[in-house]
Amino acid sequence: MLLTPPQRMALLSILAALITLALKFTAYLATGSVSLYSDAMESFVNLAAAVVALIVLTVVAIPADEGHPYGHDKAEYFSSGVEGGLILLAAVTIIYEAIRRLWHPTPVTDLGTGLVISVLASGVNGVVAWLLLRAARRHDSITLEADAKHLLTDVWTSIGVVAGLAILLFAPPSWLILDPIIAILVALNIILTGVDLLRRSMNGLMDATLPADELSQIRALLEAAMPVESSYTDLKTRKAGARRFIDFKLRVPGNVPVSVAHGWCDQLENELAKALSNVVVTIHVEPK
Repeated sequence: MLLTPPQRMALLSILAALITLALKFTAYLATGSVSLYSDAMESFVNLAAAVVALIVLTVVAIPADEGHPYGHDKAEYFSSGVEGGLILLAAVTIIYEAIRRLWHPTPVTDLGTGLVISVLASGVNGVVAWLLLRAARRHDSITLEADAKHLLTDVWTSIGVVAGLAILLFAPPSWLILDPIIAILVALNIILTGVDLLRRSMNGLMDATLPADELSQIRALLEAAMPVESSYTDLKTRKAGARRFIDFKLRVPGNVPVSVAHGWCDQLENELAKALSNVVVTIHVEPK
């Protein structure tokens, strides 16, 4: 079976995670820095999340069937939820190790080599994150978007770690406490990313309405394209993966033939499909 474009991007993310994981753990083992350990742990989460993303995107690609007549798009929200949970788990592990180092400081060694390796790994993550974001926008995939934003978070935290540890190259030994402090700051930043992914996952699973800008666009389009002496009520919207669902009642004059009302529905559906991608529209016709 041929892989879909989102699945191919997930495979690229897995490859990038394996490369950066190897590089960052090499940097940690070379230096013994708990800050670099925290950076490496996030790469481990990147790998797990990328594998989950590939599995979920494979499920999403399965056509609708008798048991799932609306398709499998909502599986994408499980991916972002799992990734958010893994991020929080990594953050707790980092904080635990950092606190242990605060009580028992350990000198770092060969810091220059470790920082160079970390910068190289961040470059790999940055390029892949950019590619994933482009693919996420193109395919309207929350799974790819979550993976991309996670990688971008990894890039920024790596920059912070490298900048902080670079100070230790020239600082006196008493500044060694800066290493676990940086690790804790990295963990707190990771927690924010994890909580945001969990929030978005919950909103998707609970059928939250479409974003305000899209909702305004839908209302404006319906007002402009509404047939004469007709109106709409009970507008409901939701999103499942990349698909948008729009549901409303079309109130028409009682003397309008069914065939004419059906034609009006087709026209409204076509207008909505032009304005928004992956739209499923359900219109209930009612007499005024």
